Amino acid sequence: MPTITPFNPDAEFLKADPYPHFKELREGDPIHRGEFGYWVASRFDDVRSVLMDRSGFGQGDFVQNIQLFYGPDFDPLAEPAYRWLSEIFLMQDPPQHTRIRGLVTGALTAKRVRAMEPRIRQIADNLIDKLSDQLLAHGEVDVITEFAYRLPVMVMCDMLGVDPDDPELPAVVKAIAESFLVFEARQLSTEELTTANKEIELLEDFFGRLFAERLERPQDDLATALAQSRDNQGDNADALSHRELVTVAVGLFGAGFETTAHMIGNGMLCFGRNPEQWQALITNPTARAAGAVDEVLRYESSLIATYRTALEERTVQGVTIAPGEKVLTLIGAANRDPRVFDNPEHFDIQRNGPGHMSFGGGIHYCVGAELARIEGRVAFEHLATRLPDVQVDTRHPSWRDGFMFRGLSRLMLRAP
Repeated sequence: MPTITPFNPDAEFLKADPYPHFKELREGDPIHRGEFGYWVASRFDDVRSVLMDRSGFGQGDFVQNIQLFYGPDFDPLAEPAYRWLSEIFLMQDPPQHTRIRGLVTGALTAKRVRAMEPRIRQIADNLIDKLSDQLLAHGEVDVITEFAYRLPVMVMCDMLGVDPDDPELPAVVKAIAESFLVFEARQLSTEELTTANKEIELLEDFFGRLFAERLERPQDDLATALAQSRDNQGDNADALSHRELVTVAVGLFGAGFETTAHMIGNGMLCFGRNPEQWQALITNPTARAAGAVDEVLRYESSLIATYRTALEERTVQGVTIAPGEKVLTLIGAANRDPRVFDNPEHFDIQRNGPGHMSFGGGIHYCVGAELARIEGRVAFEHLATRLPDVQVDTRHPSWRDGFMFRGLSRLMLRAP
């Protein structure tokens, strides 16, 4: 058996195309000991079993998980960015995870999300008007900065009641990208961590002021609903604290636009590289946009990996995972597992069959999944309807830094 290159999320070759290495791991060493000492799972059934196992896998000891990268003398809770990360419900186990997630989902109801669709369509059309003007004037436009990011940012502003013309908003968007590096399964450089700390403090100040205003002057928005949240029994003592409100808002706002922006951008690159699929979409955008969303999420997921800690001893692929050991589940590898998906390396928006793992699973299944699906469906439907002849420059896509969140920083559309 050939030697498998130890997995390292910093490897430069992963940025442009991680899938050959994912295949190498999936076929040659599906439960692989990575360069930083944690296990790496790459087959669909193994990834799913880890993410769905509520008793065997969870988040575990946050401090120990981070010290895996930095060493035992590093105190992550002394760093504002890691302290914030430790407090979001995504990184917590029951009962705290259950309590906070329940309060969040009680405010972020399906009814509230579905009621946003007309507004999402209006935002998409307005942005495409501007895309069209720029294409006409300049012959090209960056779809990432001018559409993929702006659509979900404006949607999250609407939901939370943030003024989309707030002069602080560009700094908030920048702060999300630079602080969310703490999600990466690696040690950050001194410069990266210093920046993440500074930016998370900016975010906490921004959303802290927002909730203070909503408590004083309630409005019909998600920020007010979160501020007024109660548990299912209406116990006022169990409402989200101010600190928890801010922590949740930063996470919701960031995840609500960052991964969705990547999904839209990744999708347009996929369509550019597979023009027959773009033709299939523009033939019937309304009927095929939802399938396009799921295929983009499977084929070029914006969340490419997530990790869990063993809470109890478990055996995966004959390998014993001891309590306290960490497992990085490669969602991007699982989504192309030929044991589950027919012709998995082919991008096909009319694919039928099993679902992808890009929204995670178990108790940590993405709370914003329905909103992301609506935004993606509207985006692809409107782009295919309004700009059917646009050309995607597939020669020079620019991938953002980082491993866990896979997305583009630049992708040019050109007039036909």
